[in-house]
Amino acid sequence: MAKQRRPAPQSTNAPDPSSGDRHARPVEPGEPSRPAAPAAATPPQPPGRRSTYIEAVALYERGLEALQRHSYQQATSLLESVLRQFPEERELHERVRLYLNICQRQATQREAAPQTIDERLYAATLSINGGHYDQAIAHLRLVRDEDPDNDHAIYMLAVAHAQRDEHAEAVAHLERAIALNPENRALARHDPDLEPLRDDDAFRAALEAPAGSRPIARRAIKTRSAR
Repeated sequence: MAKQRRPAPQSTNAPDPSSGDRHARPVEPGEPSRPAAPAAATPPQPPGRRSTYIEAVALYERGLEALQRHSYQQATSLLESVLRQFPEERELHERVRLYLNICQRQATQREAAPQTIDERLYAATLSINGGHYDQAIAHLRLVRDEDPDNDHAIYMLAVAHAQRDEHAEAVAHLERAIALNPENRALARHDPDLEPLRDDDAFRAALEAPAGSRPIARRAIKTRSAR
């Protein structure tokens, strides 16, 4: 017959008031002693405070600085990098998307309302390339009103009208552009955007005429549709 284990004194297994386990059950006589609880692990960092959080915030702040400088393209690139490189920072993403919307609105407004001649010429080029000829003509009219002798803008007006099959207006603008800058004649001979005019007699005449043969009075011509 096995000897009965002598119960350990109850006081040695009572919970230590100084320990964290204040609700531990006392060990009954004859019950094996329980192993000590492991030391508490380091609590996980709360959401938004991960090891990558500082890097994500640094990139986010660079995006805001670019936004404050009105560098909307750079700001968009930096803020989108936060979404792409730190997908776990969801709380930060909400603010990033807010400022991305601001960048998009500001960039759209700039494209819709260019202020300088160069900006309008660029906007007109984009409009022609995109097939938005009415919008291109609107930009180019503003350039022409501000700088009546801008042969580049007038040549582009010829292109826009040609693409709309408005031959008379296109040829009139082309003649004006050639009068201002004879190099536009050589450009027009090989410009695929003027292809709709190839069978037009007035267009061929404008290309064949020697430079300077048109009277200066032609520079004052204003077509109905171009105004």
